[in-house]
Amino acid sequence: MIQRPRLARSALLCSALLSLAPLPALAAAATEDAVSTRSFYLQLITQAQIDGRARAALAYLDDFDRRYPRDPEATVLRVNSLLDIGDVDAAEVAASALPSSGNNGDGSVSAVRGHLLAARGRWREAIPFYQAAVGTRPTDALLRNALGYAQLRAGLGGEAVETLRGAAALAPSDAVIRNNLLLALTMSGRQAEARAALQTIADTEQRNRLSRQIAAEATRIATRSPHQENSR
Repeated sequence: MIQRPRLARSALLCSALLSLAPLPALAAAATEDAVSTRSFYLQLITQAQIDGRARAALAYLDDFDRRYPRDPEATVLRVNSLLDIGDVDAAEVAASALPSSGNNGDGSVSAVRGHLLAARGRWREAIPFYQAAVGTRPTDALLRNALGYAQLRAGLGGEAVETLRGAAALAPSDAVIRNNLLLALTMSGRQAEARAALQTIADTEQRNRLSRQIAAEATRIATRSPHQENSR
């Protein structure tokens, strides 16, 4: 109760000071505040995705959309979050709001279109979109990984190996990229290179387990028919 009069006086003082500011300065401050709030929301959503909390990201996006409707960046985040929870149909519906052409400046639209096609097992169709995204963001290891995996699933083993080598060079400690490179080497018949790469894993048990997993995955992919791939 004691603090209320102080807060009130402080608010009145701020109002008086603001009333003396030029109108353009007030408009600029309001715009800056709106941009800051939007950026904070987008960072919050992105972090939820990074942390594997796709449903939390979607909840934040629902609130964001009320404040900033039809925001392209938020739409991309929504599509990715829906793909993370496996709701491909809803992701495709959300993506219909994105521009039919263009790369959104940072490659995100092309990347998300590649993700949508990959989610349907349409690997060869996904490749040009991933290539466009990588062209915009050449140092993004995860985009190169997505491109390399799509190339592998499309039967382009040699190209996949080179793409995944590039991804591994950018992110040498990323286990997913390393494993996809091992898979590409194995499926391309480059067994000696795959074994050499496996030897970099110090833990014998982990190395043997990963070797079995790679072999099993290579067999699984090789035995899938084109119809099964497209109905994935």
